[in-house]
This record gives sequence, C-alpha cells and structure tokens, in this order.
Amino acid sequence: MTFARVCALGVLLGISTMALGAGSVSAQAPPQKITVESPVLKNDQPIPKDYTPDGTNVSPPLTWSNVPAGTRELALILEDPDAGSPPPFVHWLLYKIPATAKGVPENIPIDPAATMPPQMAGAIQGSNGFRRNIYRGPAPPPGRPHHYHFIVYALDQPLSLPPGITRQQLLDAMKGHVIGQGEIVPTYERSGPAAPAGAPADPAGRGRGRGRGLL
Repeated sequence: MTFARVCALGVLLGISTMALGAGSVSAQAPPQKITVESPVLKNDQPIPKDYTPDGTNVSPPLTWSNVPAGTRELALILEDPDAGSPPPFVHWLLYKIPATAKGVPENIPIDPAATMPPQMAGAIQGSNGFRRNIYRGPAPPPGRPHHYHFIVYALDQPLSLPPGITRQQLLDAMKGHVIGQGEIVPTYERSGPAAPAGAPADPAGRGRGRGRGLL
C-alpha cells in the first residue's frame, strides 16, 4: 500500500470515529423540563416568613407536572448559590421520592423517626449545610436578597442511598440517570444593617433553628 493510500485511510477512519462520537452525544437527550410550582412560592418573589427561621421554619408545599414517562424516582435539592464556601449553600435534600408523587406537602417531619406523609412513603432526607438531615429555611445576613433554587429531578432508576448523604453524593448518584429537571426560584432578604465583612453567623440553636444571619 502506498503512503498516499495509508494517509487517505487514516483520514477516513478519523472521520468515521468523529461521526460515531457525534452520534453517541446526540443520542443523550437533555432532561425534559419539569414544571415546579407552589401555592406559597413564586419565582423572584419573597418567601413567606413561615418558611424561614424568622417564622415557624416549616418546609413549603411544592407541586410539579410534566414529569417524563419512565420516571422511577424523584429527588429535590434546595440550594442558595448566593452563599456557601464554595457555593451553593444547601438548605434541604430530599430523595427517594416515589415517582407517583405530584409534589411535596407542607411541613415534612424533622424527626427521623417520624412517618413521612403517605404520598412521600420511602422518601428520606440528606445532610444540609448545617449538617442536619432536615429542611432549614433561608436566613441570609441583611444586605441583599438571596435566591433559593428548589430543584426537582426525575430519575430513570431508583437510588440505593442511606439517609444523611451530601449534595455532592446525591449528584454523583444521579449522574447519567436524570431524565427530567425543573425548578422554582423564590428569594428572601432580611432588613437591617449589613453584617460586617468576616462576621461569623450565629449558631442555629435547637430544632430547625431561629438564629440570625444563617444563610
């Protein structure tokens, strides 16, 4: 075989490989958009105080629709990209949500021994930024509004995960299995003078926490 033919064959093989690679990438469809809503939360609107440490600090109700066919399980992450070192700061992880669930009811239990609502049977909570397996509402330091992303994921297979995992562990477990995703992004801001640079946050206290400047 002449040198010219060898070069031509190499070019053809390279083109074929690129074509195959492009085909495999295009076959990985982006997640279907899930519509996430709430009777108490609105995009770019303040979260009512009842769902923060300035109030009763219970978890808000959520609903979702347009969940893709083939969903085997759902997961929820609440995060604040305006805080954290590094961001985002995690306020809530809820996973192993049944695929039949149409949302999350208000006031998910903080006691790990408590029974989940019937539509949430089997769901478990992960570790938030305060290292507790509960919902912890927003409490940013005064100065500017923070944005709170309630992100819902639809998965094509159940997750074998224990309680108390971190956000990163949940994301790693979901990698390659997210077939639907959506979010609602309300805000929260506290009035008063801005906290001095480098000032430590107040401790969370008991229960869900009622401290000041807690993200």
